[in-house]
Amino acid sequence: MAHDRQDPALVGRQRETELLTAALDRAGGGTGGATVLLRGDAGVGKSTLLAWTERTARDRGFTVLRAVGAEAETDLAFGALHQALWSLLQRSDALSAHQRDALESAFGARSGTPSGFAVGAAALALLDEAVRTAPVLLLLDDLHWIDSSSATVLGFLHRRCAELPLVIVGATRPDGAATRTWSAEPVDVRALPRADAAALLGTCYPELAGGTRDRVLAEAAGNPLALVELPRQLAAAQQRGVAPLPERLPLGRRLERMFAERLDAMTPEAGRLLLLGALATGPDLSSGVWLRAVPDGEVRQTLERIEADGLARLDAAGQLVFRHPLARTAVVSAASDAARREAHRTLADTLAPDDPGRLVHEAAAALLPDEDLAGRLAEAGRDLARRGGDAEGALLLERAAVLSPGSGDRVRRLSWAAVMAARGGQLRHTAALVEELKAGTVPPDVAPVFAYAVVYADQSHHVDFASSAALLPAALDTMTAPGADTFGGLVEQAFFKLLLAASYTDDPWAWQALQRHRDAVSEVGRLCLRAWTEPGPGVADALLAVAGDLTAEQEAGAAWLLLWTTSALDCPEADLWQRFTRLHGYAGQGSVAKAKSHQDFLLGDWERADDCLREAEIAEELGYRTNALLFRQYHAAFLAGRGDEAGLDAVERAVRPTAVRARMRFVLDRLTHLRGLAALAHQRHEEAYGHFCGLLPAGRPAGSPPRHHALVFDLVAAAVHAGRREEALAHLAAVRRARSAEISGRHAFLVAAATAVAAADEDADDAYRAAYEVPGAERWAFDLARLRLAHGSWLRRRHRSGAREVLRTAHHVFRRLEAAPWAAQCEEELRAAGDALVPPQRGPSEAPSVPALLTGQELRIARLAATGLTNKEIGQRLRLSPRTVAAHLYKIFPKLGITSRAALAHALGHPVAR
Repeated sequence: MAHDRQDPALVGRQRETELLTAALDRAGGGTGGATVLLRGDAGVGKSTLLAWTERTARDRGFTVLRAVGAEAETDLAFGALHQALWSLLQRSDALSAHQRDALESAFGARSGTPSGFAVGAAALALLDEAVRTAPVLLLLDDLHWIDSSSATVLGFLHRRCAELPLVIVGATRPDGAATRTWSAEPVDVRALPRADAAALLGTCYPELAGGTRDRVLAEAAGNPLALVELPRQLAAAQQRGVAPLPERLPLGRRLERMFAERLDAMTPEAGRLLLLGALATGPDLSSGVWLRAVPDGEVRQTLERIEADGLARLDAAGQLVFRHPLARTAVVSAASDAARREAHRTLADTLAPDDPGRLVHEAAAALLPDEDLAGRLAEAGRDLARRGGDAEGALLLERAAVLSPGSGDRVRRLSWAAVMAARGGQLRHTAALVEELKAGTVPPDVAPVFAYAVVYADQSHHVDFASSAALLPAALDTMTAPGADTFGGLVEQAFFKLLLAASYTDDPWAWQALQRHRDAVSEVGRLCLRAWTEPGPGVADALLAVAGDLTAEQEAGAAWLLLWTTSALDCPEADLWQRFTRLHGYAGQGSVAKAKSHQDFLLGDWERADDCLREAEIAEELGYRTNALLFRQYHAAFLAGRGDEAGLDAVERAVRPTAVRARMRFVLDRLTHLRGLAALAHQRHEEAYGHFCGLLPAGRPAGSPPRHHALVFDLVAAAVHAGRREEALAHLAAVRRARSAEISGRHAFLVAAATAVAAADEDADDAYRAAYEVPGAERWAFDLARLRLAHGSWLRRRHRSGAREVLRTAHHVFRRLEAAPWAAQCEEELRAAGDALVPPQRGPSEAPSVPALLTGQELRIARLAATGLTNKEIGQRLRLSPRTVAAHLYKIFPKLGITSRAALAHALGHPVAR
């Protein structure tokens, strides 16, 4: 393997440096940006690769920005973003006043409470200004320790970097959140192979004895930091092989203990300075202010010793830069609790009384309950939440709860911490806090907050909606009583959560409570309730109008409900998901992704079907189990549309038991609907009709919920093909009485399409053309293709002209959507019309070809697997997770009549018998 002669530390990193070079080439050449996420264990060389990238970029004229996460800084909202962008902000002259205010408020340079999406939009504008002068490289080291507010904004920016000459390179531990939430495929920086490890060790320690070298190579196991650091701990005689080696050489966590052993050799003065420097990580301590805590006579001599030992150095800005993050961690962990508290007290004394960093250090130094400190922490946490830092605010509220002398104050603050953690996307932590709260007594005055936290955890994490109807009506009664505490807008949020539960479960008690409190909420809340209970004319338009007038604060609270409701009304024309992509927390981004998945199905963007599976995996990882279930349900829609009943069976097995336990009628009804749609694809019309009538008997008025209105085309088509035209006409009459066509543009099209399918011969042609002329009809790709199939079949059977053209158009769409059974129906009609472009039908004894058996995605995966690629390698090529690849292969094998990967090559080369 070729080695980098310029930098021995890059031995064995040719693959990584080539990827980084390609990203810089793209941005430097003006063809767009790129994101590279380096993932690996501590000491594996991620920081070295970042340093190499920085040198290379500077040589090419890039503007280089950098932020480094620190464990002690995770509770400082927007701290990492401050590191990365402050220098740009100081030089900027193109930002609007609103954008500058958002960033300066987030960075604490001025008072204010910017929303998360305002900060993200302003950061994007700032980078857009910077790249006009030179391409930009943004380096993000230790992403796993970056504060949540910065991480969500940086995640937002990385999804936009392809549009700018901007390269974002991040480095994170394998368990870092970025590996789950960033769409960039992580580049795994692995331990070095033995040959490369030996080359690195030989370069750094050319005189190491053979036996010592072999022992170090064995113990280091390819970890570059261990290869460099382990020999440094040995005496000269041990390095030369004269003296025996110690019984064990540290590795991994033992490497941290190695730093601790070196720390034991430090003088007390050096140890104290190292501890102060390790804890002085906030923005206001990075300028060397912390050095005031060290006597002047000690600083120079102590720093010289520390730098000579290679543990750390003082940079030009006055910040102590450790050789590796492990060294900083080792310094802190090696100190006693008393020493850490004393260091925090010392650092607090160096900061101004109103500095938020001072409060953090005071809290870390506190040992006994302190109501004054707890009160100030709680207020600081609420202030952080108002600025968009819910997750960081939750940490401060938790600390405030620990320091609270009274049990009532403790429960009150911990309840708020649970609510803030939920809003900040820390759902698993919310669930843990709720369990802790349940073990004690909740004061009546904080019961609504506790109820909201319980419901949030139950709905999103436990897939349980029983507590929603049990707790939220009483909480709403309490908060809406005359003169009652509304807990800063919690009435609206509790109403929204209850509406979500009611829409999922159709619980009558929940609906009654919602009607009782509808006048206590905003117009958004009232309209969303109306959309779920009376989805008639004007509701969708009113919702869109209200959404356009929302303030930034209102958007943050109502975005997910607006997205959910407009999706239920089939209103992708709203494009609200594009507007709300500015929301950074997972709670908001998950709602955006759900709305986008539903829209992709409606608008025929079926090549994105597997995005649902990726989103399900992300949701599962983050603890949002209800979202994971819903994403699998959205994926089932694509399977049903394609007639993939085996895939639909797999989804049902994964989803239905949980939905039954949680009484999620919304999900169960949708699965039944999809069963009927799949039956239609295979022309089992009577079966499909039975599924649809199980949801809404033909002829019954289509009232709430709104999903019943959207059944019209499927139910009427199934009825007509099953010879039940009278039932079809009765259902159409009921739909017209309910004015379903006025709900949204898609409903108007579905009603018109159903009318055409059920029309008498003398009216049919006009009815079909009327359906085509519904405004926006071309948007509903799958539904429109089905209408064209029905029209073409009607024209052919009556020997009318135009049948072939209509059928060919439908066939083209079905092929693009990979809806094979529907495409086959078109082919049968075209052959019956004498169309020579369609190949003749196989005889009954002829086996179908492999492409006819598999979907397009399955065929791509099968062909790659047949070459010997692993699931992970296939996933990297197709941008799928290994789990998703395995799920596809699980369905491919029975379709091809094989049981192993070894049989794939043969199966793909020959027709396969069923």
